[in-house]
Amino acid sequence: MTSTPGTTTPGTTTAAPSASPGGLATGFLDAAMALLARVREEEAGSIAAAGALLADTVASGGRLFAFGAGHSSLPAQDLVYRAGGLALMNLLAGPGLVGVDVRPATLGSALERVEGYATAVLENSPLRAGDALVIISLSGRNALPVELAQAARARGVRVIGVTSVAYAEGTTARNPSGTFLKDHCDVVLDNKIAVGDAELSVEGIGAPFAPASTVVTSAVLQAVMASAAGALLERGVEPPMLRSGNVDGGHAWNAEVFATYRDRIFYQH
Repeated sequence: MTSTPGTTTPGTTTAAPSASPGGLATGFLDAAMALLARVREEEAGSIAAAGALLADTVASGGRLFAFGAGHSSLPAQDLVYRAGGLALMNLLAGPGLVGVDVRPATLGSALERVEGYATAVLENSPLRAGDALVIISLSGRNALPVELAQAARARGVRVIGVTSVAYAEGTTARNPSGTFLKDHCDVVLDNKIAVGDAELSVEGIGAPFAPASTVVTSAVLQAVMASAAGALLERGVEPPMLRSGNVDGGHAWNAEVFATYRDRIFYQH
């Protein structure tokens, strides 16, 4: 796929960058900022709803989990056990699903299309009714995220989906239900990523390049965490946030948080 030098892919709103290395770098940053601006304007209500859902879960004694497969696992991992993060966020994972942790890496993509795998992951996890689960899937079309959302909600788990709605409009579902992740969530966050997840395209490079889904999705989710912290404060609950272990007193602070919420933090044991 080629185009005239320095053009951006369809769906971006930034000016065409120069095809020079510096121009392309700037073009990507401009495209990412434009996507973040769209999210800020168009997804504010959904971000607030997701934050309120997490706050309600914490206040009622529920546990929090995040899931993503392949590169969609990266924003999920970014929520877990991190400085400035909500201590109660746990990673829901399964073999071959966390980043590119299998060889060959293409096996991870194949596992996302295996029917029944999501149910097996869920049945062997600590998830229970009253918990909340964030599911990240850019396309939202494969069996894994769809099945996971369906099975989780059937067990009384509330689901926040982070996905690109454009995929539901521009591709076909690749799972037996014929639906997308967005169809099985209590709250949907649209990261505005265009089909193909590549922000730049120039003559001489055969494929579009410069994906922005990770940076935008991570930012969306950190906005949700900030909203959840504020919503908890409004409910009279001090949000259990972690401090950096590289600042004085950080480890002692975190140890107290871990002790207080031991029964809701699973990455320690």
